[in-house]
Amino acid sequence: MTSTAATAATPAGTLVPALTGVVPPVCTPLTPDFEVDVTSLLRLVDFQLAGGVDGLFVLGSSSEVAFLPDAHRAVVVDRVLRHVAGQVPVLVGAIDMTTLRVLDHARRAARAGCSGIVVTAPFYTRTHPAEIELHLRRVAEQCEAPLYAYDLPVSVHSNLDHDMLLRLAAEGLLAGLKDSTGDDAGLRDLIVARDDAGLTGFSVLTGSELTVDNALRMGADGVVPGLGNVDPHGYAALHAHARAGDWEQAGREQERLLRLMRIVRAAPASRMGRGSSALGAFKTALRLRGVIEHAVTAPPQIPLDDTETDYVRRILIAAGLL
Repeated sequence: MTSTAATAATPAGTLVPALTGVVPPVCTPLTPDFEVDVTSLLRLVDFQLAGGVDGLFVLGSSSEVAFLPDAHRAVVVDRVLRHVAGQVPVLVGAIDMTTLRVLDHARRAARAGCSGIVVTAPFYTRTHPAEIELHLRRVAEQCEAPLYAYDLPVSVHSNLDHDMLLRLAAEGLLAGLKDSTGDDAGLRDLIVARDDAGLTGFSVLTGSELTVDNALRMGADGVVPGLGNVDPHGYAALHAHARAGDWEQAGREQERLLRLMRIVRAAPASRMGRGSSALGAFKTALRLRGVIEHAVTAPPQIPLDDTETDYVRRILIAAGLL
């Protein structure tokens, strides 16, 4: 999953290979009493590895990071890193409201031996662009692991400034970006600006799992697909087609995954939030596929009912996954 030609620098000055390929944000299986289901978590990790992924991202949005207590986060980091044991890079989300809280998570993940830290802009408080840059600088300078920015405007209510990102990359403070803006034109502009600046070691990963073929054709380095939890093999195949320049096959695989993604519509908006429906659908699909034991989501998310579960089952059958 790495390029030998492109490298990025850590704050300590060490060059690391640029991150490429399929890096799913791993769901966090829970028991009925809301503890981390470690057995299911490690089975899910093995399912991802068998699916041909190039890396793993724990404690991201699809991991329900915003819902998990610190003790749950620690269990996930410790057990996954120990289990993977260097087979693929493991990124850890150090996602929290302010710099000091993020640094607590980041330092612990770095000590545990992660391959990189992922952070958003601060949230809850109103944050000025200068404060966002200061936040990223301080985390990068004080954490001995490559830092990846996470552009998630739906949650932090602001986009990351591209000039700022490339400035930090040029200084060796940022190793890459997960772009979940859904703005394909903005993504292309960033890729062109990165290439014009010669910052090819700065990895640009799309979080828009339904337009991956387009992003890869524009020059994105990889994808962080929530749906990759359910079908890692599909995203690995899509990436392989793109790497081979077979854009017709890549497009066909993307369209198959688009149809599979309809599982996130399982519940009506009148009954629960979009996040409850999507994360509930991912976990329900994983339970139906025999990967995890329970489809429990962290409160206050609302679980899928029997009718909604049957909706997910029918889509999995149509996709050939059951």
